[in-house]
Amino acid sequence: MSDIPVPGTDELYFLPLGGTGEIGMNLNLYGHAGKWLMVDCGVAFGEHDLPGIEVVMPDPDFIVERAGDLVGLVLTHAHEDHLGAVPWLWPELRCPIYATPFTAALLRRKLVDEGLQETPEIREIPLGARLDIGPFDVELVTLTHSIPEPNAVVLRTSAGLVVHTGDWKLDPDPLIGADYDDKRLREVAEEGVLALVCDSTNAMVPGEAGSELDVRAELEELIGKFDGKVAVACFASNVARLESVIRAADKNGRRVALAGRSMHRIWAAAREAGYLKDLPPLVDVRDIGYLPDEEVLLLVTGSQGEPRAALWRIANDDHPDISLGKGDTVIFSSRVIPGNEKSIHALFNMLTERGIHIVGADDRTVHVSGHPCRDELTQMYQWTRPEIAVPVHGEHRHLVAHAELARQCQVPQALVGRNGALVRLAPGPAEILDQVHSGRLLLDGDILRPVDSPVIRTRRRMVVNGAAVVTVVIDAGGTLLTAPRVSAGGLYDPEEEVEVTEAVEAAARQALHALSRHDRHDDRATAEAVRIGVRRTLQRELGKKPVVEVQVIRMSE
Repeated sequence: MSDIPVPGTDELYFLPLGGTGEIGMNLNLYGHAGKWLMVDCGVAFGEHDLPGIEVVMPDPDFIVERAGDLVGLVLTHAHEDHLGAVPWLWPELRCPIYATPFTAALLRRKLVDEGLQETPEIREIPLGARLDIGPFDVELVTLTHSIPEPNAVVLRTSAGLVVHTGDWKLDPDPLIGADYDDKRLREVAEEGVLALVCDSTNAMVPGEAGSELDVRAELEELIGKFDGKVAVACFASNVARLESVIRAADKNGRRVALAGRSMHRIWAAAREAGYLKDLPPLVDVRDIGYLPDEEVLLLVTGSQGEPRAALWRIANDDHPDISLGKGDTVIFSSRVIPGNEKSIHALFNMLTERGIHIVGADDRTVHVSGHPCRDELTQMYQWTRPEIAVPVHGEHRHLVAHAELARQCQVPQALVGRNGALVRLAPGPAEILDQVHSGRLLLDGDILRPVDSPVIRTRRRMVVNGAAVVTVVIDAGGTLLTAPRVSAGGLYDPEEEVEVTEAVEAAARQALHALSRHDRHDDRATAEAVRIGVRRTLQRELGKKPVVEVQVIRMSE
């Protein structure tokens, strides 16, 4: 266990292990009176430098070492970057999970989908709940966001009171769910707020994020302009957006079908929690072929260009039930998440090549952000009046801009940290006490690997420089029995570049010939000598440093 002091009864620690200095992958810890409380446990999506990796999550080693002192996990809301890591990390944490009804319903479905062997204890709590979790007096305060039931978490301790906002914005017309409870935030402020730990995503954006009501009105008008089939791509978790699309379709004489696994999962969870009621019935996607094109509207996943999502398959004409073509329209009711630009542009090109019309947020008001812009952040500081501002949920530039805004709002202290920064909020001025391990885990198929795993390092090298496999068949004394066989898929074409193959075979023979009498009887030494010789030859011939694997087959007499 790392040498970190146990928080005392007069101390309050804050420790982000994910989501500070980046957008997504949120995992936050609060330490007090010898115990720890976790707020959120989310994922991010793999980037291009992680081949074969779709999901990334924080490394929880710090708190796993202290799992006996972890009193619970509070989920602020149901977005993947706040709860997506639970199926993978909970078996090491084994603490109770606290969530409001919609979040709990979605989490239960996710746990089933991921095949978690042991079911966590999920304690479903109502909006506005107040309860004790270990030494923490925890209260939820309802906010608005792009998903139902987003909550700020108020933590009361003997060392001070913290407001942890989660993701939020101030939407005057959220359409689904309760309005933000600014009255309760002002009441909490009267108790004295030690620290506001707050969303920084739009800290560089002036004004306000905008309302879902504006998007609904725009969709109603826009959908009425098209004659062919219409597909709307959006984040499935935005339940208000789903309802807006369905109502806009009904107003324009269209029937709605869902396409994409997460669409169906969110739909079921929302219905279970009491949302999406009194809407026109959906059409099974397998039956849309019986409807005229002008009566079809598809709600699809894949707004970020995900290769396995419904919209990518549609654009690639690879969906078993849906076909779009010339005269049809796709509305992207979403924003571009940084890092996804390349895949989204590829998706745009696939659609336009098929003659499909594209409408996006740059063209019409078909999306609004779920995060607070500068005017909303200012309002939050005016309501809560904290002594300390701790920006989270943003890249470093967002955190710095947020801290400067907090100072302009007369907050006495603003502290910009990073993942792994152990912050003492009380007693005394806030300060970073230490830097703890805060790595990343990569979901590689069904296996969690550290980001510096040899498997991942090798895979990166293979992507950049290619790979070759050399097979040598030798007798008991190390004499080559047949010509070395070379397989170099993706590195060079043996049929066209015969001279490269001949050079590699010659290098293998030379390496075997140069071995000492002792090493000729050692398969490992034999393989390493051939590997080095072949790799040097490939570097000379191709200008690359590929991954080279050598298979030694020793034939006994």
